[in-house]
Amino acid sequence: MHAAAALNTVPDDFDALLRRSGLKALTLKGRRLLPIVQGGMGVGISAQKLAGAVAAAGGMGTLSSVDLRRHHPDLMQRTEGHCHGEEAKRVINEANLEALGREIAGARERSQGRGLVALNIMRAVSEYAASARKALEGGIDALVVGAGLPLDLPDLAQEHPHTALIPILSDARGVQLILRKWERKKRLPDAIVIEHPRLAGGHLGAARIADLNDERFDFERVIPECREHFARQGLDIPLIAAGGIRTFEDILRLQALGAAGVQLGTPFAVTEEGDAHPEFKRVLAEARDEDLVEFTSVAGLPARAVGTPWLRSYLKIEHKLQAVAQVKSRCTKAFDCLAQCGLRDGLKDWGQFCIDNQLAAALRGDVRKGLFFRGAGSLPFGKQIRSVRELMERLLTPAQVAQAL
Repeated sequence: MHAAAALNTVPDDFDALLRRSGLKALTLKGRRLLPIVQGGMGVGISAQKLAGAVAAAGGMGTLSSVDLRRHHPDLMQRTEGHCHGEEAKRVINEANLEALGREIAGARERSQGRGLVALNIMRAVSEYAASARKALEGGIDALVVGAGLPLDLPDLAQEHPHTALIPILSDARGVQLILRKWERKKRLPDAIVIEHPRLAGGHLGAARIADLNDERFDFERVIPECREHFARQGLDIPLIAAGGIRTFEDILRLQALGAAGVQLGTPFAVTEEGDAHPEFKRVLAEARDEDLVEFTSVAGLPARAVGTPWLRSYLKIEHKLQAVAQVKSRCTKAFDCLAQCGLRDGLKDWGQFCIDNQLAAALRGDVRKGLFFRGAGSLPFGKQIRSVRELMERLLTPAQVAQAL
């Protein structure tokens, strides 16, 4: 469908707010949306309640694929006690795929036919391909893939031309590489998320912590470079800026640079509809930039999270754990975890903790044991927990107007 005739999936009241704001709509696969994408956050932080609410408001809501069984007591009971061996892996992976199907169906129902529902998958997880196929079969609107180059995504989605394929990258060089590889497969990205490693939360798109401040990641450089490359190639691919975006003015500035939309994670994680425990939301809402810690994750990537007691205690002894790292060490996981893991595979320069255990603890709101990923920047409502609708309205409203309300 031509963009000029794009199907409008934005509710009328938000459409009017968008027009008054002067911001441009985001068009994906012929569907006209608010220029706001909710980032995928695992384990279980962005599940069907949050993703469905964002889509219902006219944006793109995003499920995170990893270990979704944790939102389904019957599936957790089915997998209880399965810790070792191929049979345990089969049972847990099947449960997670069943949970994924349920979450997609639930999010689509909650969306009321508005917006888009996407699934975020880490390329670095072992069940990446299986999750992608399950989502495609379940009618997902978009697949968003980061934590690695998804060079095979067009192959996995070959029979699903109507599903939007969206890689997450951080610099123009990575964008050009994906375009070259995907062109050979006769399919180009429907959009590209440009994530700034210095500003985003969770796993970051840089090789080392020392690279986080590299100027090649700055939006002011990456977005124009990508737009210039697209122009030379005769392409028109929407760019979605991600990392540290908190206000209407941020969105306006990024659209002026050439971005079609923006992606936010932390502000959505702390909404009323966010799928995590209230204590998780409190920790993120109260954290300041000086409370954030950068470290090397078990995936070998730089990461950013709140400096909770667990994280600070771990970092004090990390060097000791790395010194005794060995292959097949202390891991007890048997399911869809990372394809390579510092703890399991004895990689001495990588993190030496179980990321699934720590993220699951954060989902439960356990500050003593949890790993609380968070992006930089103060939140739109400070420490307050507000609704998705209120957040979307705030993001579409200039600061001087919002202060007068």
